[in-house]
Order: sequence, then C-alpha cells, then structure tokens
Amino acid sequence: MKGHIRKRGASWEFIIDVGMAAAQRCEGCGRRLWVDRKAKPACPSCGGQLIETEERRRQTQAGFASKKDCQAALAKAIGAIEEQRYVLPVRLTVREFLQKEWLPAIEATVRETTYRSYSAHVAYHIVPALGTQQLQRVNGAMLNAFYAKLAADGRVHGDGGLSPATVRRVHATLHRALRDAVRWNRLSVNPAAAADPPKCSAERRKLAAWSAEQLFAFLESVRDDRLYGLWHFLAMTGCRRGEALGLSWSNIDLDGAKVTIDKALLEIGGELKLCEPKSARGRRTIALDPETVAVLRAHHRRQVEERLRCGADWADTGFVFAQEDGQPLRPWRITKAFESLHRSAGLPHIPLHGLRHTYASVALSSGINPRIVSSRLGHSTVAFTLDVYSHVLPQADEEAALRIAALVRPRG
Repeated sequence: MKGHIRKRGASWEFIIDVGMAAAQRCEGCGRRLWVDRKAKPACPSCGGQLIETEERRRQTQAGFASKKDCQAALAKAIGAIEEQRYVLPVRLTVREFLQKEWLPAIEATVRETTYRSYSAHVAYHIVPALGTQQLQRVNGAMLNAFYAKLAADGRVHGDGGLSPATVRRVHATLHRALRDAVRWNRLSVNPAAAADPPKCSAERRKLAAWSAEQLFAFLESVRDDRLYGLWHFLAMTGCRRGEALGLSWSNIDLDGAKVTIDKALLEIGGELKLCEPKSARGRRTIALDPETVAVLRAHHRRQVEERLRCGADWADTGFVFAQEDGQPLRPWRITKAFESLHRSAGLPHIPLHGLRHTYASVALSSGINPRIVSSRLGHSTVAFTLDVYSHVLPQADEEAALRIAALVRPRG
C-alpha cells in the first residue's frame, strides 16, 4: 500500500493509493473523470467522447495541523483499505442518495405500505431539512438537531411539532437508509447509530385498551349489529383489522375450531389489496373457542341469506366479512363504524386497534403464557410482546409471588 505525507503551507496532507477504480477518459483531450462523481455523457472540457475505463486512483486529504496527526490519519486510511473498509469521498447529497439510489433500490424488497411510509418520511421530513447536506458529512449531532426541529416544528400541515413516536419512525427510516449506505460502500459508519431520537414517555406507551368487563359490555351492545361476527372475532382472537377483513371461508375450519391467518386486506392509494403478513410468524393457525365458532356459524347463515337476496348481483369474493352484496369491506369504514358503536355504548374511547390491545392485555394479566399470546397475535418475537404489554405484567407478577409463597408455606 503506497502513501506519503507532505506539508502544504501551514498544514499537512497525505496522499494515498486506493487501488483501481471505475473512470471515464476522453478520447480527445485525455481528461480523466471518476465515475463516483457522476458519469458524464461527454467531456466537459472539449465535448469529446468518453470511454469507460479502470484506472489506479490516488486520494488526497488535507488540513492536518501537525505532521503527527497526518501520519496517524494516513495509517488509519491504509488499515481501512487493507480491511476493505475504506470509503472514497464522493460529492453525493442526502437527497441524491435517498431519492435516486436508496428508494428505487429497496422498492421491490419491502411491503408496499412500508415503501410508502419510507417515501413519505423522505419527501416530507428528511429531504427538506437535510437534502442539501453531503451524505458523508452527516453525523450524530446533526441528526439530533434535526430530530429536535421535528419535535418543535415538524408538522407538514398546520403548526406544531411531531410526537416522539413519529420522530422515532423518521429516525428508523433514516437509520435503515444509512445502514444500506454503509453496505453499499457509500459510508464507512452509520451516523444514525450515534444519534439519540426522543424517547416515548412511559405514560404514552400505555396502549388504549378496555377491561374484560368493558369488552363484554361492548359485545353485548352490538349483538344485533349486522357485523357482530366481525366485532366478536376481533375481540376473541386479537387479529388485526386487515387480517380479519382479508379472511376467506377457506381459511376457517369450523368443525376443527381453528382459523388460518395468511393474508391482510389493506387499502393502499385508494385501492384494496391482499397483502402477505409482515413476518413469517404473522402467518399462523389459531384455535377458536366454542362461542366464537357458534357466532361464525350464525354469521355464515346470514351471509347465505344475503347471497340469495342478491342473486346475480352477488360478488363471490369468498370473504368472511363482506358487504351485503359480497364486495370487500373498506377498512376505514370499519374503523368509523367501530367509533360510532362504542360511543353509543357509552364506553371509553379506544381506536379499533384497541380491541387487539384489549385481547392481549386481558390474556396476559390473566396469567396465560406470553409465548402463547405472542403466537396467537402473530408477533415476530415473544420479547416484542412482553415489551409492548409490559404495563399489564406487574399484576401478574404479584399473583405469581403469592402463588409461589403459598406453595412453599408450611402446611398446618
């Protein structure tokens, strides 16, 4: 590995041979252009034709205050090159990397909803604030200032800042993008790993849920609703809204009292789409209790009657929970219907997803094994389940202490 230092005015610089690199060379004037600084259609000096080539490249880094500092930096660079960790300096902005390289590259590798979320974070938050920054100059302190600005004045529509949870989601997008930049040899380290996104307070992390008594009161109040089967199914299985709406009768074994979750009906860009589960554990088969089986049988009889009334106008989609003509239900309409129903029942406000939180909270606080609860919910790991629902575990912990004490207490 070749490299040397030299003094330039009042400071020092080092020059190092970084090996062969892709380049363009003009057939007319012989000018050489490095491809990583944007490939050109023609020579900017004479307009001549450029040919692709590979040439040995030297890299210069200047501005060291002392000879000792320069020698140390040279030694570090040589070590990085030998270990294949050296990243060539490039004039690439955050905007260019995210919009021209990263988003196009990952589009086919993530769920469509995930890609839309990444794109929104890039367009509405990251690029407006950091887009003109050189990618290789982004650091942890810069990102912390960016997060603080989002928290203070980050709303796209209206005044005010973003919640800590939203800022953390923007951070997650940026962390993923910069991690890929390291993998693609655009950066040597991920600056987002050195940043500190805001933490969500313990109070805000407590998820909105009902007690078992409130859940029973809700189900009693909607017993005559056309979609009672849906509300009961959501409450007794903890399934996500999209999983329930994407459920087909072929996925339900009423005789065997079990259901297989393998699709989710999502609305993306105004269009309904059946999507795969988020993770491998999202595809699961769970048992049904006898009452839920009875409710689903009654729901099926009702759907058969609706099909006979519709006749030729019936849409044979196969969905368990559908409109009166068989067409799929719009997810946002189900959310609106739930809000109206629980408001009419005089119950505390929770979002529709709160039925899932209620199911998990009631199950865990009653002492059901967290591994079973995690499997039925389709969480990626048991650790995730315990982290999300840790606020319901102290009571279970106290009950465990009392049970253990009772077991070891000397008997009369």
